[in-house]
Amino acid sequence: MASEESNLLKRFLRTCRSQRGKLKVADSTGVELTGGELLARTLVMRRLLRREVLNNEEEHVGLLLPPSVAAVVANAALALDRRVAVNLNYTLSADVLNECLVRCGIRHVVTSRRILEKCNLRFDAETVLLEDLRSKVRRRDKLAALAASLMPLRLLERRFRVADIGPDDLLTIIFTSGSTGRPKGVMLSFGNIGSNVAAFDRVVHLKEKDVLLGILPIFHSFGYTVTLWTVLTMPPAGIYHFNPLEAYEVGKLSRRYGATIMVATPTFLRSYVRRCAPEDFAHLEVVITGAEKLPRELADAFEQRFGVRPVEGYGLTETSPVVSSNIPPGRAAGEKPWGCKEGTVGRPLPGISAKVVDLETGAELAPGRSGMLLVKGPNVMLGYYGQPELTAEVIRDGWYTTGDVAVMDEEGFITITGRLSRFSKIGGEMVPHIRVEEAIAEVLGLDVDEPKLAVLGLPDPKKGERLVVLYTELSRSPAEICRLLAGAGLPPLWLPDPANFYHVESLPLLGTGKLDLKRAKELAQSQCPST
Repeated sequence: MASEESNLLKRFLRTCRSQRGKLKVADSTGVELTGGELLARTLVMRRLLRREVLNNEEEHVGLLLPPSVAAVVANAALALDRRVAVNLNYTLSADVLNECLVRCGIRHVVTSRRILEKCNLRFDAETVLLEDLRSKVRRRDKLAALAASLMPLRLLERRFRVADIGPDDLLTIIFTSGSTGRPKGVMLSFGNIGSNVAAFDRVVHLKEKDVLLGILPIFHSFGYTVTLWTVLTMPPAGIYHFNPLEAYEVGKLSRRYGATIMVATPTFLRSYVRRCAPEDFAHLEVVITGAEKLPRELADAFEQRFGVRPVEGYGLTETSPVVSSNIPPGRAAGEKPWGCKEGTVGRPLPGISAKVVDLETGAELAPGRSGMLLVKGPNVMLGYYGQPELTAEVIRDGWYTTGDVAVMDEEGFITITGRLSRFSKIGGEMVPHIRVEEAIAEVLGLDVDEPKLAVLGLPDPKKGERLVVLYTELSRSPAEICRLLAGAGLPPLWLPDPANFYHVESLPLLGTGKLDLKRAKELAQSQCPST
């Protein structure tokens, strides 16, 4: 018998039944469904996919859908049919997407005509358009779905064999962003996602009146767990818009439905500060950011405009994704409030352990010392699909090696100082690229609204590596910048050579707004052909 926490399908059926007459999901196209309607629509979708598209042996199914009611229904229908949903990243190239399809053996990709035309992608699999599926709905499909949605809950659970689900049963495969190489297929189980949803609830204290703003793509693990399965299995309603950078539409949707919780990236928040009216986010109580560092000045600007201060969390695709988070004081209920400490990414969520170990020896370090962050808990992935050797490299004795260098204080608050891939070993010392970027930005007084420079490491025959700075604009010469950095106390090994500053038209970014490290390094190498 699966635990209540990991049995997402049981919780989904019970949530839809208990909220039968309450608005459960809506999107900016005008679609609105109550809990009862969501369940009925999901059951119809399941019947259609089984009859018109999928054979019994087809385990993995691709989805190419933006955040929307249609995406919610499709994911729920596949889970209810014991299929593994693979939500595809429509910001990737067709070549990379097709590599993902081949790796997972995907024969069908469910999408819509609009997104297929907009993304201009061609798949090595059969595309199934939602518009075509709708025309194949029969009267008996609707009647069967209605009858099932009205039957006693125990019979409904028995019909869909929800008691047979185990915490290690595979729910989804989410491909990593590929910021440091080719995307890897992360296998996440019912227990992984279920435990993360439950832990999120225990620290944020979700309420019946909560409305969760779903703007993160569902191919992103934060969007998949928090804005999809939290809505499917918990009291909050979910409202969705397909493009998080369309600030006016996001603000209008939030204002219309009274959004109280938003998870986003700092890149998206910058857009809202510039383009949204204060009344758009008048009901917001919780704003949690991830994927990149939350600058204090951005938090100040957002709070000044909308009356709620964003806080920072931390996670990875491989950890389902949330590892830790700060919690706004208004939600820190109980005798021991979870707490918030700016500049950190919060404390590990309930049930999750974290430790910092020496980069060379792997020995656990005392609080306050910098090293590699390791994570252990029910949220740690099953592994990389079809790549057991890569899985063995990052998971040892249940501990997942995050690749992030961090410091943990005595209260358990974690500060991320950079990715290991964003360090250079120069003269035997680990030099953090992000710290050098921040120091350059500080001496230049750069606006935080958009990234204008990136520091990377390239091979060097004398020191092992050297720092390279890519920039889109500078207000001072590289030589003057280096003098100012030295005057500010930056260690000599951390100082880039003025000859290693290179102008570029733009910096390569991922859909989340993070620097695309792989493409940035290729760009740096093209500027330095001798490396």
